[in-house]
Amino acid sequence: MKKKLLLVALLGLSKLTNAQEAKVEKSVFGVQTGYLGLWVNNESRLADKFVIRTEVGFDAGFWANSFYDQTGFLMAPVLIVEPKYYYNMAKRLEKGRNISDNAANYLSIKTSYHPDWFVVSNYDNINVISDISIIPSWGIRRNLGKNFNYELGLGLGVRYIFAKQAGYAENEINLADNISFKIGYKF
Repeated sequence: MKKKLLLVALLGLSKLTNAQEAKVEKSVFGVQTGYLGLWVNNESRLADKFVIRTEVGFDAGFWANSFYDQTGFLMAPVLIVEPKYYYNMAKRLEKGRNISDNAANYLSIKTSYHPDWFVVSNYDNINVISDISIIPSWGIRRNLGKNFNYELGLGLGVRYIFAKQAGYAENEINLADNISFKIGYKF
């Protein structure tokens, strides 16, 4: 009888030590798409609740006005570095919710750079003016099954536009927003 109790206790202890911990994954690699773009990303752990997200992809845009005879579409490359702090993982874990692949709420500083390398468009000779933006943001990341996820991000920051490179008199600083909804696949 003592052996059976000892065995049950050891199995229970084994389950506790293998339980999911409230910390971010070591590395999460995936691809995401949203209303205006397609991105490949990686989140690498810096500490228990901190990651650095690196992302490369294409931001897209549409236009229609009297200067063009049809609706325009373009896709331009974007490079993103975004430190994230996942602040509610322990709370989600206590409630029995899934936190795998960093499924939690976060605060971040999204830093994006749009270089004027090339543009994919339905018009010829379309360029973008390079810019860099820094946007403090709040977001959520949730899983849809084993490999799929979605993210919602909201934030407001600043954008520095390198207008002199495009022949304008001076560069500009404007407000920039981060309103995003992305659906992705984790590899």
